[in-house]
Parts: sequence; C-alpha cells; structure tokens
Amino acid sequence: MSTLQITGPNELSIDTGGTRFPIHPLWLRERCLDSKSIDLRTGQRLEDPSDLDLKLGLSSVAEVEPGRYRIRFTDGHEADFAAREILAEASLPPGDHDCPPIRLWNSSLTDIPRLPWSAHPSDAEKASWMMPFLELGFVIFTGVPAESKQVLKVGSAFGYVRDTNFGAHFDVRSVPDANDLAYTSLFLDPHTDNPYRSPVPGVQLLHCLVNETSGGLSTLVDGFAAAETLRSQDAAAFHVLAQTPVRFRFRDVDTELIRSSSLIEVDGVGGLQAINFSPRLDYVPLLPPVQLTAYFAARKKLDSLLRSPKYEIRFLLNAGDLMMMDNRRLLHGRTSFDTREGLRHLQGCYIDVDGPRSVYRVLRRKLAASGSQS
Repeated sequence: MSTLQITGPNELSIDTGGTRFPIHPLWLRERCLDSKSIDLRTGQRLEDPSDLDLKLGLSSVAEVEPGRYRIRFTDGHEADFAAREILAEASLPPGDHDCPPIRLWNSSLTDIPRLPWSAHPSDAEKASWMMPFLELGFVIFTGVPAESKQVLKVGSAFGYVRDTNFGAHFDVRSVPDANDLAYTSLFLDPHTDNPYRSPVPGVQLLHCLVNETSGGLSTLVDGFAAAETLRSQDAAAFHVLAQTPVRFRFRDVDTELIRSSSLIEVDGVGGLQAINFSPRLDYVPLLPPVQLTAYFAARKKLDSLLRSPKYEIRFLLNAGDLMMMDNRRLLHGRTSFDTREGLRHLQGCYIDVDGPRSVYRVLRRKLAASGSQS
C-alpha cells in the first residue's frame, strides 16, 4: 500500500514500499479535483495556477480512508487525493505517455497490420485497431467498399477530415499536366506529405479503388527508426538536422505554401516528434559554408538510411484496401507503374494526428467503465 507523508517543509513524498517519489506542493496543488479548484463537469481549472504563491507549502496530511489522504496547504486549501492516482501521474514520462509506446521497425517487420474493416465496430474492436496504429504508425484496412469518397467516411471515424489545397479528398492517379509528382506514374522516393503546410497534416489515408497494374507498390519507412539509427551512429549529424531550419515550398497556379522547420523535430528532452522530409520541396537557407557542409553531409546520411532496403517495406494495395499512416512519423512512396497495363486509382484524405489518439483515450475510458478489456 502506498503512503503519503510530508518529508520536508515544502515536500510531500509517496512511499511505494521502499521507493519514494518527492512531490512539489505546487505540482500537487495543480491537480486538486475539488469543486473549488475545478469545474466538475468539464474538469477545467477555475483558477490560474500561476497565481499561487511560489512559496506554497504543506501543513498536514491525514489518511481519511485506506489509500486516500486529505492534504492541507499553507494557504488553507484542503483537498483529498488517492495515493494510487498521484503515483500514476507522477510516474508518467513526457510525451504521449498515456498512449501505447511506439515500436520502431524496419524491413524485417512481419506482422503488418491488415485488419478487416467494419462500418460499425464494437468499442473493443475499434480499440484493437488503435493499438497497432499507435505502436507502428500505420494500419491497412481490408474490405473497405471500393467506392468514391469512402475514404472520407473512414477518416471521419478517427478524427476530423482536413480540407487542404488538394480538397477534402484527392485522387491519386496519373493525369496530364500534373501539379504534383504523385499524380504521375513515376517512382516516388520515401517522403512525408505537405511539409510546406502549417500545421502539417498528421495522418494520411489512402484508399485503393482500382489497381490493374503490376507495379505501383506502396512503400513505407519508419522515419523514427532511421532517425534513431542516425542518432546512435552520428549524434552530431542528428543534432544538425534537428537544429537547421529548412524551407519547404509548394506552388501551382492557385497556391503558394511555405513553411520552415527542421528535418527532425524533437521535444524539450530530445524525444522524436516528427520527420519532415521531401527532397522535391526542401530549400535550406544560405548559411555559412561550414554549417552548410555539415548539413548536406548529415542530410545525405539520413537520406541513405531512409532509402535503404533495410528500412523499407513494400506491399500492393488492392481494390478495397485502405492504408492509414502517421505522416509525422512514417515516410511513404511507391514504385513506378505502366499506365498501359490499366488503371491505378487511389483516393486520399488527411486528418489531424491527435484524432486517433483521442479515439483511443475515449475508448479506453469507456471500456474501463464497462469492465471490458481491449
């Protein structure tokens, strides 16, 4: 049984049977769940925690029932806390800590997630779809009706479809005078989509309506796996790509979109947040020669990893297959195909990266309340 005790003039500790977690009183006060601290309907704070005294301390702690404690702060505020809830919160690492941890992969990946699609899945079934997506960054649904705009219905099941310069949905097929190389039959190197947009679309869905060609295989690369390899092999090169701003640009007759970002995005503790990589669209600014030399060398190292067969998987999308992938983590491409063999027609759309994560959290909450397991 975990216990709470004041272990200093401004410190509470939770003892888990030999292991102690020191807890700052302001950190604890921000997590008060009483009606004076939060709106009980929305769970949102009623006060700005920055208004609290920086010297706020703890007056007393008393166990009101097994595992539940009443804590009094030096400003007179009292609140009840469950030791297990404090421990769970204190144990969380930075990032998407409440979602399944990512699982890095390369070409040796054998358990490619192919899941039969259902328009009306149970909560447990839908939650099971979220696990491989959050872990691997992609899933392939089979049996999606090969009808126009079905991709919008699937996208809406996991988030809000984002309208872009390509529309709410877009058709990926070879067309004359294409405004993007995706709309040709050419080979496409691994890349992330729309790095020139702010924010970058987080999740891309591609639904195969028809594929009569022997080529046109879809390719995926785990950009995080490649980036972590680069970091382990050449930390200086990784740092250069995480620190150098690169301008991405897209333009056609009606649109000119520009965004600046690093090729590798990290958070405050160095955790990977995103890969921005599209060699057809990137322009590094004119930096001092020594910096550019380091940048070009680092980019070449990352590019060689991303294009290495060691990190790429290939598969054919048949009519009715729909791929949903994390565009902030994975890079995708395709092999070339011969339009004389027949038609290859995919429809795509984008949703925000937090959509599937929200779906997962809500389903987890519902399943926990019903006592079900995902």
